[in-house]
Amino acid sequence: MTTVDEQALEVGPPGGTSRWTWSGFPWWLVGIVATVSLIVLQVLTQERWREGFVFIVGGLSMTLYVTLGGFILALVLGLLVGLARLSKKTAVRNLAMYYIELVRGVPVIVTILFISIVLFGRLFQIIGVRPSFAVRGTLALGLIYAAFIAEVFRAGIQSVSTGQKEAGASMGLSDRQIMRFIVLPQAIRNIMPALGNDLIALLKDSSLVSIIAVRELTQMTRLWTGRSFAFLEGFIILTGFYLTLTVSLSLLLRWYEKRIQVPGA
Repeated sequence: MTTVDEQALEVGPPGGTSRWTWSGFPWWLVGIVATVSLIVLQVLTQERWREGFVFIVGGLSMTLYVTLGGFILALVLGLLVGLARLSKKTAVRNLAMYYIELVRGVPVIVTILFISIVLFGRLFQIIGVRPSFAVRGTLALGLIYAAFIAEVFRAGIQSVSTGQKEAGASMGLSDRQIMRFIVLPQAIRNIMPALGNDLIALLKDSSLVSIIAVRELTQMTRLWTGRSFAFLEGFIILTGFYLTLTVSLSLLLRWYEKRIQVPGA
């Protein structure tokens, strides 16, 4: 993968002088920083913007809770479903495929409503347990993204060459040991960028739990704009929050991709 620095710096012949070019400069990042900076300036200088920011920021912790909780659940369940997807047992493999296609074939918001209201409503009638809507939304997002992450794990596992598995078998390792000590470590390294993209997507989709009145960033914005009628200010502030979170994660992911890149690959 070519980095921004490599694109922007045109390397001359040995002993020559490197020449800077503007073609590879990250103008998009300058635009994002300028946009967020303008929003911050409005918050610092305008009372109404500041009032909106103070109210909306109260949903930040809930957004992070839903995102991280849902992602951890999706990782664990996604790995299990991904392994089941590669099972030699026909029934297990087809059950995994059924789950993946069922979840991916239904809109995210419909699945959130079904799990949070219908499914948990039935469970309450049966076992008498009624978790908060924040927990319901987190579980719903985890179950949804597990279907996508399962396919990521499957692709990662299949990307490990057969020779690696044969080498493990020649050392007397069982299939379970080969998967645990040889295949999975390499597969996880290969799929880290894809998992990072899923985390960013889940962060954005965490806004959908506002439909069940979870007080994350989007719901807090709706509450504030509903009482103040400052829709322009409120949703621009919300945009600034999501831009800051997603772009920060994206830059961190790019840095990590560079760290784990194999030289000469």
